[in-house]
Amino acid sequence: MRFLKMQGIGNDFVIADGFRDSEIADPGALARKICDRHFGVGADGLIWMVPSAVADARMRIFNSDGSEPEMCGNGLRCAAKFLFDRGYAPADMTVETLAGVLTAHVGADGVTAGMGAPCFDPVRIPVAAAENRVEIALDGRPVRFFCVSMGNPHAVTFDLYPEGETFRRFGALVERHEAFPARMNVEFCRIRDGGIDVRVWERGDGETLACGTGACASLAAASSLGLLGREADVRLPGGTLHIRWLPDGQMEMRGPAENVFSGEFPT
Repeated sequence: MRFLKMQGIGNDFVIADGFRDSEIADPGALARKICDRHFGVGADGLIWMVPSAVADARMRIFNSDGSEPEMCGNGLRCAAKFLFDRGYAPADMTVETLAGVLTAHVGADGVTAGMGAPCFDPVRIPVAAAENRVEIALDGRPVRFFCVSMGNPHAVTFDLYPEGETFRRFGALVERHEAFPARMNVEFCRIRDGGIDVRVWERGDGETLACGTGACASLAAASSLGLLGREADVRLPGGTLHIRWLPDGQMEMRGPAENVFSGEFPT
C-alpha cells in the first residue's frame, strides 16, 4: 500500500489513497500495525480517503489502537490538503465523516476547517449524568469536567494542569471513567494571555501533541463558563490552533497541515 505521512502541529497520520488503491480488508488491524512507532510507520492514526456520494470525499480515521472515532480535526486538515494537492477536491471542499459532512478551505496560510457546532446534551455526548458537568476525584481532589461533543466526546477541565506521569495517569483514568460510556477524550486546560494552554489525552491514542476537536471543545467550554470570549488561540504541545465560535453556532479551526514523507507499506 502506498501512503503519505502527514502532520498537523504534531498530530501525525498515515494517509491511504482509496481513490486510487484497492480496498483495505481490515483497516482497524492495519491501523494497529502501521501506526506502531517501533515496527510500523508510526502515527497517531490511519486516515483512509475514499469517494463519497454526498461530499467531495469521505474520511475514515482509525486510532492507533484500531478503533474508529467519529472525527478528528487535525486529521481533517491533513485530509483536505491531501485531497487538494492530488486534485481530488477544490480548495473549498466538503468531507464526509462519521460526525457528518464538514467543510474545509486550503489556503496559503494553512487549512481552515469547519468543525460543526458543539453539543452539550449529556445523552448525545454521551455522559451518564443528568447534565454535561461531571466531578471526578483525582488523587482525592474533586475535579470538575465540562463535557462537550465536537462529533466525538470531550471532557474539559480548568481545575488543574498536570504534566508528566501525573497527566498520563489522570488522562487514562478519566478516559475510562464510569461516567463516560463511550470513553472520553480529555483536555486539561489553563487560561493564559488571552488564550488556552491544553494538554490532550486522546481516546484510543493516549497522550498526543495536538487535537483539533479538543481545541474546539476547550474554547467552547471556556466561553460557556465565562472564562473567555468566542475566539482565541489554543496552544497545544505541538503548536497553536486559532479557534472561532461563529455567531451561527458553528466552530472554525485554522492551522497548518504538512507532508512529512511518502512510501509503501506491506498489507
